[in-house]
Amino acid sequence: MNISLGLRTTFARALRPQTTAYAHCDIPCGIYDPHEAQLAAETVEKMTQLIIDLPAAAAGDASAQAHYSMQIARYTAIKEQHAERVKHEVRIIWGDYFNPERMAATPDLHTKVWNIMKVASQTRQGVNIDAAKSLRTAVNEFADIFWATKK
Repeated sequence: MNISLGLRTTFARALRPQTTAYAHCDIPCGIYDPHEAQLAAETVEKMTQLIIDLPAAAAGDASAQAHYSMQIARYTAIKEQHAERVKHEVRIIWGDYFNPERMAATPDLHTKVWNIMKVASQTRQGVNIDAAKSLRTAVNEFADIFWATKK
């Protein structure tokens, strides 16, 4: 009896998916909104500016240096999480919402989405306020395109 139970458990483990899949909706539900991407792009810009504006710690002041390091780490983590969120949210809308009829109104949408992906990655690679502003502008333009097709 125990051998049979052990064999079943082993078999069940072998069949269990190794990767968890995440999706907005597999129905499809038709509920799409670029607001999350816009908010994430705004956060990337804000965190980048906070990093730039953070005053350096005085040499020899261990407490101030620790605080500075902690703030940099927190701002950077949030900046990178939100840059990835931009990519995630834009990919969902681009892949699930836009169809050939909606694409006809904006034939260069693929290029615009590709640019968002590249600029979002660029904001993660360093502290570049111009890239952060460019990301926010590109995401807002994407949102405008989305809403124009949603009418």
